[in-house]
Amino acid sequence: MQEAYEKGLVIQNKPGGVPALKRYLDEQEGTPVDDVWIDIKPVQSQAAERLGYPTQKPEALLERIIQASSNEGDIVLDPFCGCGTTIAVAERLKRRWIGIDITHLAIALMKYRLESAFGEDLSPYEVIGEPLDVASARALASQDRFEFQKWAVSLVKGMPIESKGADRGIDGYINFFDDRPGKPKKIVIQVKSGRVGSPAIRDLKGVIAREKAVIGVLITLNEPTREMVKEAASAGFYESEHFGNFPKVQILTIRELLQEKKDINMPPRGADVTIKKAVRVKREVAQKTIDDIEPSEQSDS
Repeated sequence: MQEAYEKGLVIQNKPGGVPALKRYLDEQEGTPVDDVWIDIKPVQSQAAERLGYPTQKPEALLERIIQASSNEGDIVLDPFCGCGTTIAVAERLKRRWIGIDITHLAIALMKYRLESAFGEDLSPYEVIGEPLDVASARALASQDRFEFQKWAVSLVKGMPIESKGADRGIDGYINFFDDRPGKPKKIVIQVKSGRVGSPAIRDLKGVIAREKAVIGVLITLNEPTREMVKEAASAGFYESEHFGNFPKVQILTIRELLQEKKDINMPPRGADVTIKKAVRVKREVAQKTIDDIEPSEQSDS
């Protein structure tokens, strides 16, 4: 008591009053977090971090869990990672991570999220299970036609249609702006894994007209016929006020997308608003390059 008094930590509100010990907040342990968390709000409809995934969790929730249960450099595993909130937070907190999901829609959303959030600062990672060539793409199509469609749409950074019912001739879409101010323009995407011919192009023209789209894209596992190419060319062009003309009907093969890295011929991707971009993460410490990282240190997904 005397030592505390000499340090000025014993106070009396009035002469003769009961002495009290002065304590500072930064010296207190605080109140431990219990097992009912009501201080973290759900991801609201207009929240900056909201990406539109139905079961998206708040980043603050995963941040608390990861910080409480791991240290920098530890491995975080999420076996049902959906749109990738866990791995995005783990990446930001300098953890290594493994994310697993069964659908190619989720995988596509995770890749878009990481790329838009971290840009060039993103640590090297590997995607296991995606087709890397035409043969593996053909195998996926034979196993699950709907997952093949979602994967094919993700190759052009489109949003796949999730329903397995009637798709009305649309397997995916892209929305973009090419004027200011203006309404978003639509690109409709069809995916074919079997035999194709010129009727597929005529059907796509009908979908473009019905959906009031400006461009239609056919992604095909098999090479297009000469008649298909001719039918597509007869559709003419979409005339963008600021960016020039673009073929109204375009055919892209899986081979071209994988081997030649072709993409849709459209206005600049910077105007693409199909998938909401994650908030860019700013880092104080630069990440290692892939040459600096040992194989045992590299993240997996």
